[in-house]
Amino acid sequence: MKDRIEESEITRVGVIGAGSWGTALANLLSEKGVEVDLWVREEEILKQIRDTRVNEVFLPEVRLDAQLRPVDSFEQALSRKELVLLAVPSHVFRQVITRIKPFLRPDIPLAAATKGIENKTLMVMSQVAVDVLDEKYMARFACLAGPSFAREVARRRPTAVTIACQDMMHAQRLQRLFSTDFFRVYTSDDVTGCQLGGALKNVMAIAAGASDGLKFGENARAALITRGLAEMTRLGVAMGANPHTFAGLAGLGDLVLTCTGDQSRNRTVGLKVGRGMPLDEVTRSMRMVAEGVKTARSAYELSGKMDVVMPIATEVYRILYEGKDPKDAVRELMVRDLRQEREF
Repeated sequence: MKDRIEESEITRVGVIGAGSWGTALANLLSEKGVEVDLWVREEEILKQIRDTRVNEVFLPEVRLDAQLRPVDSFEQALSRKELVLLAVPSHVFRQVITRIKPFLRPDIPLAAATKGIENKTLMVMSQVAVDVLDEKYMARFACLAGPSFAREVARRRPTAVTIACQDMMHAQRLQRLFSTDFFRVYTSDDVTGCQLGGALKNVMAIAAGASDGLKFGENARAALITRGLAEMTRLGVAMGANPHTFAGLAGLGDLVLTCTGDQSRNRTVGLKVGRGMPLDEVTRSMRMVAEGVKTARSAYELSGKMDVVMPIATEVYRILYEGKDPKDAVRELMVRDLRQEREF
């Protein structure tokens, strides 16, 4: 673990959301000596952390730092803080931002570890925050993206991620805040690209999981990852993102991890759907949110709005929401009109 933070840096953080990722990040900061209040929605989890220092539901078998404070009040979680880190599912992000608004200082910077696209508005999380709060929050709004299973971060396995923010001085401040000898943080000014990469890779992971569930083999999985990256890049460029972002940690890195890792919730959804399990049964069997299920709808609608061809995302949408047979979806992907590989 790196040395404890310097006095001149961020020393007080409120983390909103005690799922696996929020808990892991809160613990990482607390172990560095940051004063962290972790807002916990579920009473059972709040009691678990207070009594046993373990989040048995979302991060089992990981003992949390003794100084990490679980709280059930937004006022306590945000009082006197120098940074607010939001780690809640994308479908409740707007609701949570609205609820914490009365407790936010006008100058408080926000960071999001949420990966998704809002269904109704097709906004990424930075846009939702500005929509609820004010444009002034955008300059220092940061997002954390990259290949990072929460359990491995909590167990101090080597991990590399990206912090994106328009204000690069603030990005570097957050880089120093989160960096440890096992958690390496890079910076980027492409907030849109990093958020799209983190959201869209979940849709591609469902496709890769479905392919594996159908036992189509490693060739098929590699093709889905590669062409999925092309789709992500096309949409990102259309929305003003830097295409190079998708070749980095927030794009290719996260895509590979989520499409191949056994801990991936989105790949698990795909596996079960590929094996014939109905979507509603799949989602009922999972306590933790698989963001790609909701993002599949957003990606499908956003590709139409932006006039961007995204055949894999389209087929995932049709499998999940129109009941299409995954075998038929793969066949249609294979017999599409032939084209150049680098054709946008």
